[in-house]
Amino acid sequence: MLRQIRLTFLFLSLLGVLALAAVAPLRPAQAAVKTENATVELVADRPAVPGGTVTVALRLVAKPRWHTYWQNPGDTGLPTTIAWTLPEGVTAGPIQWPFPSALPVGPFVNYGYEGEVWLLTEIAVPAGFTGATLSLKARADWLICEQICVPEGADLDLAVPVLAPGTAAEPDSRVALGFERSRAALPLPLAAPVIASRAGDRLELLLPGDLKVASARFFPFADDVVIAAQPQPFADGRLEVALEKTFKGDRLAGIVVVESDGWRRAYIVDQALSMVAGAAMAAEPAAPIGLPLALLFAFLGGIILNLMPCVLPVLSIKAMAFAGRDNPAAVRADGLAYTAGILACFGVLAALLIGLRAGGELIGWGFQLQSPLVVGLLTYLFFVLGLWMLDVVALGGGVAGLGDGLARRGGIAGSFGTGLLAAVVATPCTAPFMGAALGFALVQPPVVALAVFMSLGLGMALPFLILSFVPALARRLPKPGQWMVRLKKLLAFPLFGSVVWLLWVLAVQAGPMAVAAAGAGLVLLAFGAFMAREFAGPGGRLTALAAIIVAIGLAALPSPRSDGDGLAAQAGAEAYSPERLAALRAEGRAVFVNLTAAWCITCLVNERVALDRPAVTQALRDGKVTYLLGDWTNRDPAITRLLAEHGRPGVPLYLFYPPGGGAARVLPQLLTEGVVLEALAQP
Repeated sequence: MLRQIRLTFLFLSLLGVLALAAVAPLRPAQAAVKTENATVELVADRPAVPGGTVTVALRLVAKPRWHTYWQNPGDTGLPTTIAWTLPEGVTAGPIQWPFPSALPVGPFVNYGYEGEVWLLTEIAVPAGFTGATLSLKARADWLICEQICVPEGADLDLAVPVLAPGTAAEPDSRVALGFERSRAALPLPLAAPVIASRAGDRLELLLPGDLKVASARFFPFADDVVIAAQPQPFADGRLEVALEKTFKGDRLAGIVVVESDGWRRAYIVDQALSMVAGAAMAAEPAAPIGLPLALLFAFLGGIILNLMPCVLPVLSIKAMAFAGRDNPAAVRADGLAYTAGILACFGVLAALLIGLRAGGELIGWGFQLQSPLVVGLLTYLFFVLGLWMLDVVALGGGVAGLGDGLARRGGIAGSFGTGLLAAVVATPCTAPFMGAALGFALVQPPVVALAVFMSLGLGMALPFLILSFVPALARRLPKPGQWMVRLKKLLAFPLFGSVVWLLWVLAVQAGPMAVAAAGAGLVLLAFGAFMAREFAGPGGRLTALAAIIVAIGLAALPSPRSDGDGLAAQAGAEAYSPERLAALRAEGRAVFVNLTAAWCITCLVNERVALDRPAVTQALRDGKVTYLLGDWTNRDPAITRLLAEHGRPGVPLYLFYPPGGGAARVLPQLLTEGVVLEALAQP
């Protein structure tokens, strides 16, 4: 009898070993990555089959009492991100977020996960995929917090076995429970809609009558919708939520998590808000601007761009081209070409901006100037234009001449190029009306967004367009003469001043070595101009071309610096970070936030005429206001996110958080000393 038992045990053990061997390929061995505060790994729910999908989980296990964040982190924090590197033709869907918990942290409430969480992603495998394994790589980044917050990340990989097309892929039994629990935590659609009504700053959600629950909580998908730290009373199927005063939306999107008898489920809420009439609605903020108003604001902002100091050096070149022209047809053609150049530049910038944002990039207005290469090339361009205006270099035959010679030989091409250049150098500036218009554009479909950008370009081109089509105005311009030659040379020096400013931008962006590289490039360009002028033969031209190529290579060397606090250190302020702002607000401190960039001339003017004034400095000190400066000279997703939260596509943005809490007060884009002092004096 004992022998039979032993034989049976051996037989069952053998079967277990064979079963493990059979399913082992479903989850190839890969050591989980351990960081200081978490353990992470990628897990597939089954083998892959060409023409189908496989679900892959980022399994993240935090240390006890530590937590990570949901897609909307609540009052503070950052959501986990996954950047996939996949074989050709293989695509990854968005993260499927399980419902979060409300996590009190001091006076704040965060939305996230304590302990273990599985973030699921559907991986689609094309029908023509070949190979025995599907190699997946991912870069995961997360913020993990307890008493302190630590940003962490890991590079992960997973090899998923690939079965023959048409084969039924069985789930991996060893991870099936984890996937089942994760899928059970995904929000579900409701059989009947939630009734959402708003009265002032209060929101009431009436859940369907057949949903028998004991408690409920609403989690919005977007920031600044509800006051996360406020309790949400629930009784008789009605959930009461406190809305942020700045919330102006007419639609509610998020999830409602319900609990009853020990089980929890989440349901999707996405519907229009009905308004409750009454006195509470009298002070309701105006609705967001629509397309007609956005087009008008963009057009007005484009007109005002012509007055911005970053555009004036280029406009001086265009003004010289119109002086003394007596050929109406040629003048009209130049005006149209100038307009076409501006529209072409804004069209390309809009397409890049919309496309990159659609791809998940956190960028905004003026994004191209966050590249040291672009700033270096603009430095060269302004320098060469200055040399041209001094007649040191010739940009095409006869360009050194003015008046009729310019019109006959290169007027159309020159006007188009001037329009391109004017639009490029205008991008660091943000004029009044532009912020609201571009903020509207960046959350609209591409066609609508492009229309707003084109309206901005038309507004910028309008003064010269009118000048070219109204002969009476053109005749009022001064007649050509020797004074034009002298004025042209004099106007070279504002361009050289712009070169100095761009070199300073490079110093902030990439450090002293970047300025040295750009300075060497300028010397090479000057040498090339000398060789091309003094030695007109092939040798001189080849030497000039070699100097230009080396100069461009030097411009490509610098990379954005990551050390120090940049402009914050220069201004005597603290560097902005979401964590620092949250900590100061938790202490009840008053905070002034300045989001700026070295390449933003509007920002620099505001600092000189308002923020750097002794009275403002004294008011900050006397009012015990913490000054946070967000330097957007280089790309910074945290600053981009704060801009987007306030509907701004770019800098400047000035926010004042009053002591004791409350929503931020947004200051105008063009500051005066009085405006800042008045904001700081408000309780």
